[in-house]
Amino acid sequence: MRVGIPKALLYYYYFPLWKEFFVQLGHEVIVTGSTNKKIINQGSKISVPEICVPIKIFNGHVLELAAMNVDYIFAPRMVTVEKSKTFCPKFLGLPDMLRYTFCDPQYHFIMPYICSKKEWGADVKELVKDPFLSQYSENQLREAWEAGVKKWQKFQAICRLGYTIDEAMVLYQKEGLPPQKEKNQDISIAVIGYVYEVYDQFVGMEITKRLEALGVNIYTFEMLELEDLKKQLKAMEKTLFWTFANKVFAAGLHYYHQPGIDGIIHVTAFGCGPDSLSGKMMELDSDKYGKPFLTIRVDEHTGESHLQTRIEAFTDMIRRKKLAKK
Repeated sequence: MRVGIPKALLYYYYFPLWKEFFVQLGHEVIVTGSTNKKIINQGSKISVPEICVPIKIFNGHVLELAAMNVDYIFAPRMVTVEKSKTFCPKFLGLPDMLRYTFCDPQYHFIMPYICSKKEWGADVKELVKDPFLSQYSENQLREAWEAGVKKWQKFQAICRLGYTIDEAMVLYQKEGLPPQKEKNQDISIAVIGYVYEVYDQFVGMEITKRLEALGVNIYTFEMLELEDLKKQLKAMEKTLFWTFANKVFAAGLHYYHQPGIDGIIHVTAFGCGPDSLSGKMMELDSDKYGKPFLTIRVDEHTGESHLQTRIEAFTDMIRRKKLAKK
């Protein structure tokens, strides 16, 4: 069977795991190309106007997979991967939205519940409830998932060596681990945001590559150990409800405390509910820690010149500030 995985949403975080899972079950994995204007336009046409741009992009990628003649499209219901936390409501309802949006018989989906206390986990008893996955025994599903976890853990280890997700997607397929990535530029900036906003070619507009071209050391939340993130959240009386919103917010606090980080850029999509809270809290903390903070808010109409101008001005301001101190 040809199983399609949309290059959108949590593809940027879990793809190595998902791909290996289906390969171990004996299937060919098909992935869409990078997001472009055609994909976002066709996704916007079939989406309700109020939905955020990452969901519109996901819908566009589903249409792309249908045109690629895949047999099934993988769209799990992400419920929880840690105790007492959940995902954004749009993730929780994504399978239901897909069923009513793509109700033509040609669309076949694999939609297991992902419920676990570990971010790489899955309850096999939930996996086997999916009509497609029910053809396998629990042992087969468990072994295939564990093989995927090994690939994902290597992918994560590479990110924590200082590599971006774009780089780690290539490096995890090679033998062994690469050396620690050198960070030898004159300024360092933490780029904070959900992986499907920072690394989607349309939403993030390759912001990490653009900053590196400007001579900037890049730091992101996936470069941090899970314990480093949890440490920042312990000081809060009440954490956020959403797993990835907590990760992004905790990463922002962590980098605020790091003397070597000169500034923070928060990439967010217009209409994102969790970001309207966590992004504002990080912005308010900017004065407290004395570090410049920039919000890049994008939607389907945002142009590249807008992004390029703002990050150039931001990096130039940081360099001037450092020179003035000297």
